[in-house]
Amino acid sequence: MATQTITQTSMIHLRAEPPAKEAAKLVDPFSYAGEVFGDGPGSDYPWADFLPHNPTRTQSDPPLAPFEHVDRAQFAAPNSARLRAFVDARGGKVRDLGIAMGTVVESIKLEELGTDERDDLALLVAERGVVFFRAQHTLTAEAQRELGQHFGPLHKHPTYAVPRRDGFDDMIVIYTDKNSRPDPYAFSRAELFHSDVTYELQPPGPTILRLLVTPEVGNDTLWSSGYALYSSLSKPFQLYLDSLYAIHTGHNQAASRAATVAVPRRAPIETVHPVVRVHPVTGIKSVFVNPGFVTRIVGVPKHESDFVLDFLKQGFAQQTDATTRWHWEAGDVAIWDNRMVNHSATFDAYPSTRHGLRVTPQAERPLSVAEYEKGGKKAKDWVEERYKKLGITGPHADAGKSIKSGYRD
Repeated sequence: MATQTITQTSMIHLRAEPPAKEAAKLVDPFSYAGEVFGDGPGSDYPWADFLPHNPTRTQSDPPLAPFEHVDRAQFAAPNSARLRAFVDARGGKVRDLGIAMGTVVESIKLEELGTDERDDLALLVAERGVVFFRAQHTLTAEAQRELGQHFGPLHKHPTYAVPRRDGFDDMIVIYTDKNSRPDPYAFSRAELFHSDVTYELQPPGPTILRLLVTPEVGNDTLWSSGYALYSSLSKPFQLYLDSLYAIHTGHNQAASRAATVAVPRRAPIETVHPVVRVHPVTGIKSVFVNPGFVTRIVGVPKHESDFVLDFLKQGFAQQTDATTRWHWEAGDVAIWDNRMVNHSATFDAYPSTRHGLRVTPQAERPLSVAEYEKGGKKAKDWVEERYKKLGITGPHADAGKSIKSGYRD
């Protein structure tokens, strides 16, 4: 089949449709990526080739083989200078959305980036957490996948649906419509913040998500910074977290898909990763846990593990000064670094249609602070690096006195 190009006219917003006469299937967003239920989007739907499909298997593939990861950000120019020059030459801007994270790159086409600009993009994503591109209407699925392959081997999901079009088994489909209604009793908002497939031995670096169809209002996505969360903690608590490891499991995700996928692509696994990891290029420490895949902290009593994991879960969900929220338009692309951010959709736009394609390059096995510093390097704290740029020093402790409470509107 010929390559399908996304054109200005074919990228669409769909207005909220009235619910189907029959009851829509209640889905738990905590374990739901996308399926077509009921009559689907209709026979004239322009992206039928990219609707979700679950291939029938008689046996699972072997586990993913370890590989040596080469992070493309290490080849970047300082401050992503070549990418910025590329954008400037086309009349665009690289514009930050917040102090801690989030950047928009304007007026370029992703498929036109060369090797140098892609390497600079890898650094920009590592530093800013998530980078957005509007109106990528000419980006094909093939070009999206090729961009992802520049950053690492593309992850093949063990249970999630792939596009119906042949040859895209390293791409997953994000899909909801009038026949899939989020069950408000099945999840809490804080639980939905996650990093992609962290149970893998070598979890993803960047994720590249492109939306084909999006509601006019709602179904935004939020990203929260693990760099900033770590920096917000006291030094004693940071040192405690630096010493810990946690179990990341794929068993719960596999169980949630068992009714749809009788034989998964790969059997579920569990992996132990550090609670605090260091980005191999920026050298900055980040909290690396999420309620979707982390079941417990190794080597501490259960009540202590539960307390610490809940505290960090709430931290990701509540740090409003280190969160970016994106309102999608059809054709938008977001690229984020799973090593330093957790993310969540809002699931508030039922019965609208939301349809996207995701590729997820794998990266290195997470490095603890001790592992990173073995070679003589010193891991960094995000806020301390910010203070250095501002020419100031931050407080390292409080004054040891009672603090008067008060509220000012």
